[in-house]
Amino acid sequence: MRKFSSLAVFSLVVGLSLVLTGCSQVRTLQARLAFREANGLYQGQEWKEAAQKYEEVIAANPTDPQLLTAYFFLGNSYDNMYRPGRSNDPANDALLTKAIENYKLAAERVRDNPQIRTLALQYLVAAYGSDKLNDPSQAEPLLKQMIDEDPNEAANYFLLSRIYEDAGDYENAEATLTKAREVRATDPVVYTTLAAYYDRQGDFDKLVEALEARVAQEPNNPEAHYTIATYYFNKASRDFSLTDAEKGKYAQAGIAATDKALGLNKDYMEALVFKNLLLRVQATVERNVSRQQALLKEADQLRNRAEEIRKLKAAGLGK
Repeated sequence: MRKFSSLAVFSLVVGLSLVLTGCSQVRTLQARLAFREANGLYQGQEWKEAAQKYEEVIAANPTDPQLLTAYFFLGNSYDNMYRPGRSNDPANDALLTKAIENYKLAAERVRDNPQIRTLALQYLVAAYGSDKLNDPSQAEPLLKQMIDEDPNEAANYFLLSRIYEDAGDYENAEATLTKAREVRATDPVVYTTLAAYYDRQGDFDKLVEALEARVAQEPNNPEAHYTIATYYFNKASRDFSLTDAEKGKYAQAGIAATDKALGLNKDYMEALVFKNLLLRVQATVERNVSRQQALLKEADQLRNRAEEIRKLKAAGLGK
């Protein structure tokens, strides 16, 4: 048997290592060049071509830390090619399956880019939504995971609450939104989302309570007062179970809210419009003719003022 010296064996191993290292470096370079090309296709919304190129990236180097975001962009490229509502189309269904697979891989592997990982989870939740797979049982644990990882992200509470609401689990739906309010007490969107939930449930008192809590957080924001006025108008004008006295009470409360908004911004066009509408609602239940005419006259003046502001804005002269 032929024997090799230690030096010869060492030289052979080093030589093979250099060859392998060189091949690895070439693959890495090829993958990074392909990644750059894929990103250009993605930005140009050329989803099919982008997906093909991202597949090349992953095939060439599936573990390069600088390329791991390719899993998300690959999944999103397939997601953008998917067409909701196209039933009994295996090719279309396969696109969503590939999107989900890659969103999961992105969520598992992209640890150094929290933004991409969060996006992957969000799109994964959306893939299980009503316009796609319609499988809330898959979305619920994902959202709980996202809340555990980032308890201050209000959007995840909103999505989870809607899953519960759609399933008829109103207790958990409300509790989830209440938790969002606890962790994001100064976020106006939390209060408007909670108000919208109570609106869908027909609980007007809790709706107003949520919006007034929002006003307490930002009392100098005219939009916060205006939003309350819009709900009072909807209640007064659309709830046909109300007595005239109740309708008048809600209209007056709405007018008071518009006055607060206009006190902060006298040219708030939308508040002028709604005060005009609320005055007209109040006029419908007013029995005193002279008082009724005064309400309608004021409403006309507000409507005209709102129209003036609209025209100024259209001409680029308004604020």
